[in-house]
Amino acid sequence: MDAREKILEAATELLAGASAAEVSTRAVCEKAGVGAPMLYRLFGDKAGLLAAVVDRGFEQYLASKRAARPSADPVEDLRSGWDNHMRFALEHPSHYRLMYSPELTVPPAAVQEAHDLLRAILERCAAAGRLTVPPALATQMVMSANVGAALSMLTRPEQYADTRFSQRLRDAVLDSVTRPADADAEADAGREDGAVPVAAATLAARLRADLPPALTTAESALLQQWLEKLSGG
Repeated sequence: MDAREKILEAATELLAGASAAEVSTRAVCEKAGVGAPMLYRLFGDKAGLLAAVVDRGFEQYLASKRAARPSADPVEDLRSGWDNHMRFALEHPSHYRLMYSPELTVPPAAVQEAHDLLRAILERCAAAGRLTVPPALATQMVMSANVGAALSMLTRPEQYADTRFSQRLRDAVLDSVTRPADADAEADAGREDGAVPVAAATLAARLRADLPPALTTAESALLQQWLEKLSGG
């Protein structure tokens, strides 16, 4: 095991029993059997070390999401993604709490990648005509609800003891941003937001996935801007 792995392993073990504020770089160095200059050379500072610990812990989770093959139903993929997120949080509470801790001043790369992977699924939902809000907004809504639910269950387990809580919240959130596969335009027209935003979000996603050769880059960007406005983005 090289010095980097020794330091990460030591930090992970210490963080399993204490908060980030309580774990010092000195304690990490002592446990890893390395000098402080080595830690600072590899990670820059404590914030860099904590971010690296999170990225290391989330690598297996993200690797499984990267390797996941899309199903024929992107909304079902959203449900599976939510459940996998919750499962990882509950099985790795120390890493998860650290990932979203305000003590972590350097954003871990894992946070952005998880966001991007979710956005990709929601782009598929939009391209299939299944999204009722722009993908960017849907990503924020789903991610904030998923993370909020996980942190609530980890920090206040006595208040969130209902085993159906996560599934019920998942369904409520996804129902608010998606529509059934067999929904028609007439049904959408009766919704408060109307059919135009849905159609605009769908067309925008399809254009992002497959830019028509007849449009120049500038024309495509302008059309995307108009569609984003029409979709409510």
